[in-house]
Amino acid sequence: MKKFILYITKALIFTLFFTACSEDFLDLQPLDEEVSSNFYQTEEDAMQALVAVYDVLTYQSAPGVSWAPFITVSDILSDDAYAGGADFNDGKDEDELNNFNVQTTNPVPHAIWIKNYIGIYRANLYLEVIDDIDAPDSFKERTIAEVKFLRAYFNFEQVRFFENIPLLTKTIRGPSEYDQDQNSPHEVYGQIAMDLLEAIEDLPEEVVYNEGGRATKWAAQAMLARVYLFYNGVYGQEINAGDVEVNRTLVLEHLEDLIANSGHDLFDDYGLNFSLDGEFGVESVFEISYGDTPGWWDWDYVVGGHGNLSAQMQGPRVAGSDKWNRGWSFAPVSQKLVDDLEDDPRFEHTILTQEEIEADGTLSEGYQHTGYFSNKYTSDAEHQGSQGQLELNRTCNHRVIRFSDVLLMAAELESPNAQEYLDRVRDRVGLPSVPATLENIYHERRLELSLEGIRYYDVIRRGMGYAEQELTKSGISGPNYVEEQQTYDVTFNAATRGFLPIPQTEIDLSAGTFVQNDGY
Repeated sequence: MKKFILYITKALIFTLFFTACSEDFLDLQPLDEEVSSNFYQTEEDAMQALVAVYDVLTYQSAPGVSWAPFITVSDILSDDAYAGGADFNDGKDEDELNNFNVQTTNPVPHAIWIKNYIGIYRANLYLEVIDDIDAPDSFKERTIAEVKFLRAYFNFEQVRFFENIPLLTKTIRGPSEYDQDQNSPHEVYGQIAMDLLEAIEDLPEEVVYNEGGRATKWAAQAMLARVYLFYNGVYGQEINAGDVEVNRTLVLEHLEDLIANSGHDLFDDYGLNFSLDGEFGVESVFEISYGDTPGWWDWDYVVGGHGNLSAQMQGPRVAGSDKWNRGWSFAPVSQKLVDDLEDDPRFEHTILTQEEIEADGTLSEGYQHTGYFSNKYTSDAEHQGSQGQLELNRTCNHRVIRFSDVLLMAAELESPNAQEYLDRVRDRVGLPSVPATLENIYHERRLELSLEGIRYYDVIRRGMGYAEQELTKSGISGPNYVEEQQTYDVTFNAATRGFLPIPQTEIDLSAGTFVQNDGY
């Protein structure tokens, strides 16, 4: 089911001019009669504009810069996976991330930077024009809340990757506003939390079946918890959202409301989370929709389609198989994760092994070949698109926040029900109860949520000492590793504090206004 994100094919045309501001864009003349100055008139116009904001959630690249799928990048940064690719040259940019030796000119961070500011720009523009659109108040209230949720999402991804970013709450109107200062993380997180709190008030508790992917009150509550845990872990402070202090008590109240009243629950079958049948299911609190409508062919403008590049990049390089096809073997899974998941019932749903693949097809070895691949986001036959270029039309959705994550976040925040919540996650996969200590909760997160783009931030928020312990890997290899040990050894660079560099292009454009992050 690929519904709301693909709501109106016409919106794809609309996004060509409803885009992020830049000097080049501002200097261009409109290519048709429908431009931003005269477009915003009706509820239908507003709906297309809303779809254009949601559309950026599916972006995993920036045209002419690089591909940067969130899950792939985050897992490569973590101890769950390596860089991979066909060979070293193919995976060079990713290898810099894997080895914490990222150059300021690396195109992967630049693609992330561009993508999120496109989303922020579109969100800001929507909020500036919606009051003047001829639409019911109920429509305006809901869509404003959705856009605030989305702006918070883009800002959170941006600040979690780069830390020192400009906080933009309105559109940039011309050259006089090009120079923007970097804001403190305190200011950015305050705005993120404020957007989420305001969104919670007006977001619906349910969405109709054919609009799966739209934000709900529950998604905003869960996102607030994720934001709080990262900020509080990294900075040791509460978040000031205007006049509201976002603290442990407030966040836990929202999580307990979600757990008790949302109707979300765990699937009986853990593996259902990553199948087509599990899309927008009871366990999915927020999910990004990917699909093959319209079928996409354009390699020069990948963001025009809606295929999941994470699945394509992380899939095995296999031929002659009925189960998998033509992946690119980025983010091969580490022996460290294999060892951690040994004898865990979630292993088979998390990790795809070389032996499984070779029983059905011919596997080619790529760079940093370990013999293990993600089985959550992969180039399997179930998620192969039915039209367009095969590699650009993978149909698996990104489960951004699952209910199991919500239970574990509430347990971590010392809910009175912490033991029950931890037991629910373990019981679902047939594991016995263990005491709800912080260490056991952290360990459960590592097993339950691995290869979902979450692990790296869970490590960073526990401090640099823990990051050095977990992210530095030396002398660890498995039976199918094919290169020299030094190819797999990684040393975490604590000087960066886990953040990526501000792209050099943005430093240059700021004419000295931006200060580069520590460690670069």
